[in-house]
Amino acid sequence: MTETTTPEPVLVTQKRPVLAWVLLTCMALVWGSSFIMMKKALGAFTVQQVASGRIFFAFLFFVPFLVVQARQPDVQLALRRRWLALLASGVLGFLLPAFLFAEAGAHLSSSLSGTLNSLSPLFVLLTGTLLFKQQFKANQVWGILLGFAGSLILVFFSATGTFTINGYAFLVVLATVMYGINTNLIGKYLSHLPALVATPWTFAFVGPIAGIFLLSTDFISRAVAADALIPLGAVLFLGIMASGITSVLFIRVVQLASGVFAASVTYLIPVVAVVWGLFDGEMIYPQQYLGLTISLLGIYLVNRQK
Repeated sequence: MTETTTPEPVLVTQKRPVLAWVLLTCMALVWGSSFIMMKKALGAFTVQQVASGRIFFAFLFFVPFLVVQARQPDVQLALRRRWLALLASGVLGFLLPAFLFAEAGAHLSSSLSGTLNSLSPLFVLLTGTLLFKQQFKANQVWGILLGFAGSLILVFFSATGTFTINGYAFLVVLATVMYGINTNLIGKYLSHLPALVATPWTFAFVGPIAGIFLLSTDFISRAVAADALIPLGAVLFLGIMASGITSVLFIRVVQLASGVFAASVTYLIPVVAVVWGLFDGEMIYPQQYLGLTISLLGIYLVNRQK
């Protein structure tokens, strides 16, 4: 009887908009920079090593939290109740997208990958409606249509400036679909957990799997090579900062402000990614700016409250 009546840990926070804005800016800078970091990491490591290394190093970062929390009764109870949701969140929100983005990053410019990532809120709405029985609003229907129109321009026109069917762009789109499912999954099953409980235990389920895969490759011999310092630093950035710390910040922003406010980071990520692409000498075509503008307008309509 005790187990069925003991409440799971819930974090009660006071709304602090200034702090929420600061954290939102930090999130945009880190996630917007992750695409150029993937490009740098792929200079010395394989796609599989970058993806699995990202997840494994995020897991290692959270190990101290896991050790402490594993002895807490309320966390143990939450794990018994929510282990399946944590596993699904780890696979759909981190493990599989890491491989998809790494594979796409080996063939697409970092600015294009970052721009396509802006489709995530559209799939949050679509998967929420199709899988979690949420309802559309009129402005959201128009937002989805505009978002898909912008995404078609990004997929078919912006890679070379002319009409081209680029299958690797669809890998990023597939990753954003998984992000959409994961966001709804978190909102329904994990939102009551503190950020520093939900995120570490999400990686606890997928991190060891990624680590076994990573260490079965020649990652260590590549990492100790003389020219691997920057690529290795990029992998560590992706794991500790982009997948680890910033994921905690995202949940914290939801708690400080709202889910809609946290989702607005999507407006800023492509801007940071495009700026990095310009600094790195990438060619950015007018079609890419057009597709981004249309997609962001669609995202605005999707998130509009009235």
